[in-house]
Amino acid sequence: MNLISVEDIAVRYGGNIVLQNVDLDIEQGEIVTVVGPNGSGKTSLLKAIIGAIEPTKGRVTLKRGLKIGYVPQRLNFNPALPITVERFMRLTAKTERHSCVIALEKAGVSELLKEQMSALSGGQFQRVLLAAALLGYPDVLLLDEATQGLDQPGSASFYRQIETVRHDTGCAVLMISHDLHVVMSASDRVICLNGHVCCAGTPAVVASTPEYKALFGDGTDGALALYRHEHDHDHHNNQSANTNEVAL
Repeated sequence: MNLISVEDIAVRYGGNIVLQNVDLDIEQGEIVTVVGPNGSGKTSLLKAIIGAIEPTKGRVTLKRGLKIGYVPQRLNFNPALPITVERFMRLTAKTERHSCVIALEKAGVSELLKEQMSALSGGQFQRVLLAAALLGYPDVLLLDEATQGLDQPGSASFYRQIETVRHDTGCAVLMISHDLHVVMSASDRVICLNGHVCCAGTPAVVASTPEYKALFGDGTDGALALYRHEHDHDHHNNQSANTNEVAL
């Protein structure tokens, strides 16, 4: 049974249709990445999934009791605020220090527990946001362009950590991303949006389609060689049959 099913949704803002005829399923343990140009509806899709906006057509079905962890594109944070990583994490969720330590270990930054938030690099800051999202032991992680502002090595490192999280926890991952040169090869499936689903499939298949090349050109042909991952498909075997259908 899918963790998330999106069936033929459309999203309209006033008279402007930003999404139409979009179908998407997320299964346990897989990494799915949504790519597309600016204004293609990527963030609108994510908002529809989490219930922040209501589609004008179609529906979203969530597995019963689904736990979602969310890593935002950015977080407004006052650098003058004297707060440690541990204190920040315990503000975002009622939890004990031990849980913070475990979450930071999963995010690959266990050494940051006592550091000041204001002293973190961009990459460290995003890892802390990832750790905060992991505190609730989510079934699925949603990332909304979580590496925006990071350089390519920093982005690649972050995506490698995401895959480690998937491997260690079995959670699914849905990523909205603009980092074509590193993110596609870190994915099991890629969905290319431009107001609708232009193409979908494995990274290699999507990168070779005329629709993808029309949007992004041929410059990403060699991107898939930058980072490859190994995938244990056993995580698809244990799935609950209970679902909570949300009619939208």
